[in-house]
Amino acid sequence: MRILAFSDLHMARARAADLVAASEGADLVIGAGDYCNGRKGLDDAMAMLSGISVPLVLVPGNAESAGELSEAAPDGAHVLHGQTATVDGLRLFGLGYGVPVTPFGAWSCDLSEAEAAEMLDRCDTADILITHSPPKGLVDKTSHGASVGSVAVRDAIERLQPALAFCGHIHDSWGARGMIGRTEVVNLGPTVNWFEVSA
Repeated sequence: MRILAFSDLHMARARAADLVAASEGADLVIGAGDYCNGRKGLDDAMAMLSGISVPLVLVPGNAESAGELSEAAPDGAHVLHGQTATVDGLRLFGLGYGVPVTPFGAWSCDLSEAEAAEMLDRCDTADILITHSPPKGLVDKTSHGASVGSVAVRDAIERLQPALAFCGHIHDSWGARGMIGRTEVVNLGPTVNWFEVSA
């Protein structure tokens, strides 16, 4: 299966156009959160992606709530926040929001490490784990070198060992990759990222 994956679109129209054009060559498109900005413009952001005709799996970022994303997402899209979906035999589990709680204030959709761990514990197997927040200690560095990822996400990757773990959230680490055991972890960013996976 040929997968196109991205994160942190933040209403960038040119980036969205690139993703829609590339999606014609994909079997599945995955979005790892932050389609709009500060809880505003989500309908417009989803409209920018409306040309995607293949199966679409979305997790919410900290810029939109799970409910807001479910309401705005294109018909037929899978919105995952503590849930599993199976697409053509591929098992996907998604968890959105900022983990741990961000310093951004009341608009940001965040989870504590304990809340995230409880939701991630619902998953007992996955081929791809999709989280908005990166795991602690990998693909999670700010421009100042601080590691701001999630312990709960890292623990879930270590336990589940999916083939791939997709994330975003930390803009300074867009494009960064690393391994946790057998799992390739990728901080996607809003560019066209291709992956081949066997279900």
